[in-house]
Parts: sequence; structure tokens; C-alpha cells
Amino acid sequence: MTPDVDRGGHMQGELASLRIDRSVPPAAARRRRVRPLPVVLLLLGLIAGVAVWTATTRPVPVMVAQAAVGTARDLGPLPVLSGSGYVVTGDRYVSIGVRVPGRIDRYFVEEGQAVRKGQSLVQLDDREYRATVTRARGSLTVAQANLKLAEADLRRGEALRKQGVISEQELDVFRNKAEVARATVTQLGAELEQSEVNLEYTLLRAPSDGVVLAKLKEVGEIAVPGGFAGSGDLIRLANLDDMRAEVDVNEADLNRVHIGQAAEVTPDAYPDARYPATVVKLYPQVDRQKGTLRVEVHITQPDARLLPDMSARVTFLSEGAEHEAQGQRVVLVPVDALRRDQRGDTFVWVVNGKRAHRTGVETGGNVGARVRVVRGLTGGETIVVGETPVRDGQRVRFATAP
Repeated sequence: MTPDVDRGGHMQGELASLRIDRSVPPAAARRRRVRPLPVVLLLLGLIAGVAVWTATTRPVPVMVAQAAVGTARDLGPLPVLSGSGYVVTGDRYVSIGVRVPGRIDRYFVEEGQAVRKGQSLVQLDDREYRATVTRARGSLTVAQANLKLAEADLRRGEALRKQGVISEQELDVFRNKAEVARATVTQLGAELEQSEVNLEYTLLRAPSDGVVLAKLKEVGEIAVPGGFAGSGDLIRLANLDDMRAEVDVNEADLNRVHIGQAAEVTPDAYPDARYPATVVKLYPQVDRQKGTLRVEVHITQPDARLLPDMSARVTFLSEGAEHEAQGQRVVLVPVDALRRDQRGDTFVWVVNGKRAHRTGVETGGNVGARVRVVRGLTGGETIVVGETPVRDGQRVRFATAP
């Protein structure tokens, strides 16, 4: 065989290997290639379904407690109304300002320091006022000497008039000089008193017992009396022995508040602290725009933690003996058992048959660390106080014994 024949046969073989096999339809070949995909998707779906089923049916560990039952007589004072307000002092704030202008020489007190009535607070530069007092005293001394001379001349003139030596007109001149000298002494005496008062004003003293809240100017500044918005004030005091709280009460709730009523004040800064209080003032005018009346309660046992302008919650109490029915059942649940949905509705999770069910409730205020439930529970229910179930009907298991 010749070389040309061999090359031709070889090329034909290569061309034959490049032919497309028409015996297998193209669609069938594609189906054969993609057939494993549905199987994979089915397996993934099964795995996801098993995971979801396991997550939704597996019991959730929860902390639980019992809804306690009591009576109004057992609980004593019950909350009837509460609102947010502020801690204030009975005398409000005492701003101490200057009565005479002057440069601030020194402060005798610091912020937070307790002071007694009459204690020195601030000293102004008093050199000019001392000089004024000295000058007034000198002028008064001169006037008193002139008065003595005028009175002596008047006595001599009266004697001469009796002897007929001088006329009545000349005696009137002596009388006038004595009266003028006497008036001058009175005038200069008043000026001396005024200058002494001004000198005394250079030393600011505490008008009452209290605590220094703030120093409003610095040493070296010029202080002037009056001014806009109390610009002459140097120190602000407050009497922390008489602590009170103010709260705005809606008009519709005024029938539930009265003078002498027991109350309780809880500062936002110390939510576990509760201070007994008594209603002492109902302001005489309602705020027309807000439809509220300001009520003031006196805190009977304040301590150092209470500070002016501190935000606090005021709860008005009704004595158990004054309750509508002393034997009425009262249901109490822990504070951390309450939940709120997006609409603001309050509810609790009640465990029934190893499943947690949402139950709407209406509360009636705090009683210590618990909340009084006036509607939704009858008492004795097992309430979730720990982790909230995923959904209504969620299976749960107790992390603590109910």
C-alpha cells in the first residue's frame, strides 16, 4: 500500500470520529444529564422540613411561677392610680443673688455642701462700701457737732429774748438753725445706716437650711442685682429635708385622689426603692390644654438618694379597709411575667398541658415586686416568667418547678 492511500484512510477515520450520533435524541441526552437535580432538591426539602418540625415541636425550657391569690384585707394598701412625675423640694429652689453690685471675692461653700440658716456663702469686694460707711460716719459727726452748737445758740437766744436784748425775729433765726442742724443729723444718720446695710449686703448668707445645688458665677466676676432671668443670682439652694414629688393627674381620675391619701414614690434611677408618701396638695387650676391637674405628695422618709428634678413614678394607694370589698380575691403575678405586643396590649403566657397559650390581662398597679391582675386570670395558673415561647401553643418544659 502506498503512503498516499494510508494517509487517506487515516483522514477518513478521523472524520468519522467527528460525526454526531443521530441515534440518540438530543432532548433525551439532556434529561439524562440533569436527572439528579430533582433528587437533590427533594432531599434538601426533607431535611429543612425535619429541622422546622424539630424546632417547632421540641419543648422550650421556661421559668415559671404561680399566679398568687390574696384578698384586699391581706394586701393592705392597693394601688389605684399611678403616673410619672418629678422629685421636688417643699420650698422649691432658693436662688440667692446680690443686693448691691460688686466683684466676687470668694465663695465659702461648694456644691453639695449642707448649710445652716445664717451661714456665710459669698463675699463681695467690700472696700468701696467700707469707705462709704467711714465717710458717712464722719459727716454724721460733723452734723452732730453743728447741732450741739445750734442748740447752745438757741438756749442763749431764748435767755436774751427774756431779757429783751434780742427781738423775736432774731430768736426765730436761732430756732431755724437748730432745726436744720437736727434734720441734718437725722439725714446723715439714715445715710450711715444705708451704707452699713450695703456693706452687710456684700456678705451673702443662707436664708434657710439647705444644700448648695449650684454656684452660678465664678470668683472675679462682677455681680449686679436684678438683670434678665436672674443674672444676679450667685448660689442656688434647696431644702432636702422636705422632699416631695409632683405628678399630673388626668381629670377623669381626680375622683381617685384626695388630700391625705397614702402614696408611694419610686425613682426611675432606683426602681427597687419605694418611698412612702402622702398627698398634701391639689393645685387649684387644671391645665386646659393637657386636661390634667398637678398633684403634690410629701415623701415622709427621704434619704440621700433622692435629688431634686429626679424623674419618679408616683403610685396612689387605697387602704384595704377602704376597698370596695375587703374579701375580694386579688390575683398577683411577677412583674417579668407581663408581655406587650406591637399594639401595646398586655398579656401573659399561661402553661396548660405542657403548652404555653397567650392570655390577655388587665393590670391594676404594682404591689411590691408583683403586679395586680384585675382581669384575665383567676389565680393558681402557671405563668411563664422566663424565656417567651416562640408561638401560641408552643410546647414547653419547666426549667424550675411550678
